Amino acid sequence: MSLIRDTLIMTKRSLRHTIRSVDTIITVAATPIALMLMFVFVMGNAFNPGSGTYINYITPGIAVMTVLSGTAYAAFRLNVDIQKGIINRFKTMPVAASSILGGQAVSSVLSSLFSVLLVLLVALLAGYRSGAGIAEWLLFGGILTLFAAAMTWIAIYFGLIAKTVEGSAGFSYILLLLLFISSAFTPTQIMHPSLHWFAEHQPMTPIVETMRSLLTNGTAGPDVFVAIGWCVLLLAGFYALAIRAFKRVIA
Repeated sequence: MSLIRDTLIMTKRSLRHTIRSVDTIITVAATPIALMLMFVFVMGNAFNPGSGTYINYITPGIAVMTVLSGTAYAAFRLNVDIQKGIINRFKTMPVAASSILGGQAVSSVLSSLFSVLLVLLVALLAGYRSGAGIAEWLLFGGILTLFAAAMTWIAIYFGLIAKTVEGSAGFSYILLLLLFISSAFTPTQIMHPSLHWFAEHQPMTPIVETMRSLLTNGTAGPDVFVAIGWCVLLLAGFYALAIRAFKRVIA
């Protein structure tokens, strides 16, 4: 019970920092929304997603981008706490050590899900239409939560090992590059042959394709188990790495 209580306290602390930071809200929610509107209304005619409208094609990828933007801030915030010695202060307090990272993780996932909700609402206003039923929306929410958790623990790991605050969120550029070299914004079939194979076999493509299939077609699609497998693998791997790095930080 004490671990749950301490984790809730740390979660509230992190959420308060997020709510009070206007630049964070702009980065996490407004930037993906602006990019979505730019892609659809400025450059949408230049892309050929096949059947359906381009906003239906791009929205799942924008949702993934929103998660990546939010977790980058989680890495930054955690590294700030380390650099300012706040983590060391927590060591002297009667709180469970694991709740420090747990609070960061829970608050990051909640913030990401809220930001994605804002993106979806704007997408609906811009013309996005979904063919998903309640079951498909629930499955989409589950996969999105699992993906957000995986990306959050990647962020926590890099936030722990980064030597500077500025470098703590550098990992997000790699993840964003993977997102752009995927089917998030354009079909992989029209990519250069040297990129096509990579785009098909990296984690972002099956994750985006599954989310798109759920929301647009109302079916999980053929990549659902691959998408879940990637999320579980990344979550488990970086959780283990983050715990090991955290033990070194508080040693």
